Amino acid sequence: MYRKLGLALAFSPTCSALLAETARLMKLYHSKLILIHVGIKDPEKEALLDSLLNQFKIKKEDITIVWKMGKTAKTIIKVCKKEKVDLLIAGALKHETLINYYIGSTARKILRKAPCSVLIFTEPSEKQRLLDEIIIDVEDSPVKSQVIRSGLQQARLGKAKTVHFIRELKLYGLSLSVLSEYSMNEISEQRKNLIYQEIRNIEKSIEDFDLEGLHTTFKIIAGKSGYELRKYAKKVNADLLVLGALKNRLSLIDRLFINNLEYIIQDIPCNLLIVKTPSKKE
Repeated sequence: MYRKLGLALAFSPTCSALLAETARLMKLYHSKLILIHVGIKDPEKEALLDSLLNQFKIKKEDITIVWKMGKTAKTIIKVCKKEKVDLLIAGALKHETLINYYIGSTARKILRKAPCSVLIFTEPSEKQRLLDEIIIDVEDSPVKSQVIRSGLQQARLGKAKTVHFIRELKLYGLSLSVLSEYSMNEISEQRKNLIYQEIRNIEKSIEDFDLEGLHTTFKIIAGKSGYELRKYAKKVNADLLVLGALKNRLSLIDRLFINNLEYIIQDIPCNLLIVKTPSKKE
């Protein structure tokens, strides 16, 4: 699925773990690697990079290393377009006094404008970890099948205990408001019908995928767009959240209402995979 991986490497304290995670994904997807560093190229950094590549058995001649000067986000996006990267990998930052994570301005720009899918690691690890709880957002979009496929591949790689298929009932309150003159029993019945319809939508979305050996659950959430999704991820202590990317050009409705991704990047709950299919123009 991801023929070319891009790794935004900043030689931070987590750079070794990020490279280890990337090496595992290279094996999973049989991918080539484009390693991107925005900053000065000097002998010290080259020596450190050589050491890391040897540590994780990545042959230097089998990858492309790009050293560029410029504005970080803009430069990374430009390299991804030029090299036709399918999945860009980067790290999130951790609050010093809190248990959660946040995405800096550079990563926010990348998430919004990257021409490819983006995988953000909150706690990258040199040792392969189990991804016990994976959430796959089954929203109607052009990339829905790719979101499901990517999430299931990660579930098998991380030997997930549970895969949560989640769908948001955006018109829940609006649908029920027209029933204000009906009895509580009638409203309750309508609520059940709405939820049942969304569960059927999930079942139809995943019916062509191989779920053998995976424990799955369905969850229908209602409320503020994205807020409940983030809340649910924290509740189940999710290890990975997979959802579709923002549109490049937002409609008037999109601008009036905060979308899922905007809520998520305000307070990232776990590792985050944003799936996007590059357009022909990109």
